[in-house]
Amino acid sequence: MKNIRIFLILVLFLRIGFAQAQTNVLHDWKLSSPDGSYVLEITQEKIAAGKKQLFYTVTYKGKQAIGRSELGIQLDNQLFESALAIENDTSLFWCENLDFAKEYRQSMQQEWKPLYGERNRIKEDYQELILKFSKFDEQTAHTEGQHGTSYDKRRSYSLDIVFRAYNEGVAFKYFFPENSNGLFLHITGEQTSFAFQEGTKAYYERWAQGPYALQPLKNWADESERPLTLLQPNGVYVSLLEAQMIDYARTKFKLSTSQANTLQASIYGAVDAIAPFSTSWRVIMAAEQPGQLIEHNDLVLNLNLENQIRNTSWIKPGKAIRSGLTMAQALACVDFAAQHGLQYVHLDAGWYGPEMKIASKANRVAENRDLDMQQLINYAAQKDIGIFIYVNQRALMDNLDDLFAQYQKWGIKGVKFGFVQIGSNRWSSWLHEAVKKAAQYQLLVDIHDEYRPTGFSRTYPNLLTQEGIRGNEEMPDATHNTILPFTRFLAGAGDYTISYYNSRIKTTHAHQLALSVVFYSPLQFLYWYDSPEMYQGEPEIAFFDQVKTVWDDTKVLKGEIGQYIATARRSADEWFVGAITNTEQRKLNLKLDFLNPDTVYVMDSYTDNVTINTKTKVAVDHFLVDQKTSLELLLKASGGTALHLRPATKMDKAIYKNILTRKSL
Repeated sequence: MKNIRIFLILVLFLRIGFAQAQTNVLHDWKLSSPDGSYVLEITQEKIAAGKKQLFYTVTYKGKQAIGRSELGIQLDNQLFESALAIENDTSLFWCENLDFAKEYRQSMQQEWKPLYGERNRIKEDYQELILKFSKFDEQTAHTEGQHGTSYDKRRSYSLDIVFRAYNEGVAFKYFFPENSNGLFLHITGEQTSFAFQEGTKAYYERWAQGPYALQPLKNWADESERPLTLLQPNGVYVSLLEAQMIDYARTKFKLSTSQANTLQASIYGAVDAIAPFSTSWRVIMAAEQPGQLIEHNDLVLNLNLENQIRNTSWIKPGKAIRSGLTMAQALACVDFAAQHGLQYVHLDAGWYGPEMKIASKANRVAENRDLDMQQLINYAAQKDIGIFIYVNQRALMDNLDDLFAQYQKWGIKGVKFGFVQIGSNRWSSWLHEAVKKAAQYQLLVDIHDEYRPTGFSRTYPNLLTQEGIRGNEEMPDATHNTILPFTRFLAGAGDYTISYYNSRIKTTHAHQLALSVVFYSPLQFLYWYDSPEMYQGEPEIAFFDQVKTVWDDTKVLKGEIGQYIATARRSADEWFVGAITNTEQRKLNLKLDFLNPDTVYVMDSYTDNVTINTKTKVAVDHFLVDQKTSLELLLKASGGTALHLRPATKMDKAIYKNILTRKSL
């Protein structure tokens, strides 16, 4: 009887606690992805006397992706009425005491065709929930008029929080509707947080071109870049991203000082805007296998506006080689590009003078340079090769219209922006306006240094690529390269600047070949620290000659973060496969079941082999394969394998004869 009484008492306490918890929930909403994988729950709760707060959770296939986390934005407002400023009026506006007004729900189900990408068709299916809130402020104010001074103005604020649930992830943003009073916004921060399970680890990176470190959510030295990919003890991979960051301030993630295992959204600095105004999207992706994150990265594009450029015939992705800054070097690069299936030759920093000096004007070639820009452009055009040029932001700041008009007149095809200021509200707006301006003059853009994409290439596809990556300018090791696809490349294209012949690379040459498939960039530099005379007839260069930079389909065949990845990409009826390992050797078993079942293919394989009598030690072999073929890749430490599969002709079948069922490479 005693045990029964104890049990009944416990049940009573639990019921009371549950009732109190329910009483504290003032409003609750639920939003699910079309396929039901993601469930987003939002609540407004009473957290203290006269104080209420918004929270959210995210589950993925029934498992926690994000625990109970705060929603909110911080404002230091200035409200203008009848075009007259209310003096000395600064009120810190938190989302703690919002009054719920209305909710709206809608869904989208469509498919769109990007101008270029990792896939030729993108599904845009989502459920949307918009929660509309208001807040009244009893601040005393005054306005001067013909009837004297009036006091006690009751002012209203409005805020919408927009939530979307896709099959690929969930996203939300804060939106300030147009206000009849004229709401000027001074956003000072966000309450947005992301709670995780105890024991969660993150692929921490302090700055966009920094190295990764797998760390627990404790004792971080600084904030972490985005995308930030994490692994929870429940086996769910989560990545935190940002989308449509056009005129807001860049977000990073910092450890919460008040809650363990929780990250806080940290914007670069204050944002000044006028309503209507939207923050960037906060994006959460989850997966059971890390390769699924890569296959779902179109989510970032879906959270941006559709293409705004009507005539896109001049936007042409391609492969590039960087040239030295003499006429002889540039002409040699043009010839090399024409012979090896490249589309662009790039002139890097220094062609117009020292880039850090204000006196260096980027509207003419420096007097001490043996370089005739117009002659070079004309020569390249005869061979269907375009010229890209580097311009530091110092020079770009002078007059974009005059500068871009000059480049268009010369026949320049693209501009690489260098040492751009990023992060702040001001410089975010400037940079994206500069990309728009480039589109007016039919100029392609590559942004270097710390800029990371948030999907703007959907809206202005003349922005082909960007750096924001620790690439071959820093010569990272193979382990770093096996982390990048699951982190940085979730955000979009990355200009890694592949190098092939340079002696400083810390990987094998076959690894560098494979990077051209594993790493997506519509403008792909293949010979960053190389020059045409380094090529001595190495047969594996045929892979670079034939590989594409944009794709009709992409599949991650296998992958573990920081260990290895094998990626297959299709262009028309050809497949290219890149596989890389970290600093450890390993065997990878791959099935070719992604191939067309009714087709026999010639597979050109490019593998590391120390017995080959070339300086690069890459073996080239050819086999017949089909959908039933299995491969065993024997990857050297820091090595890789590149494969090119194309439908076999009758002559191919006669030469190679037998279709492989299983092959070790």
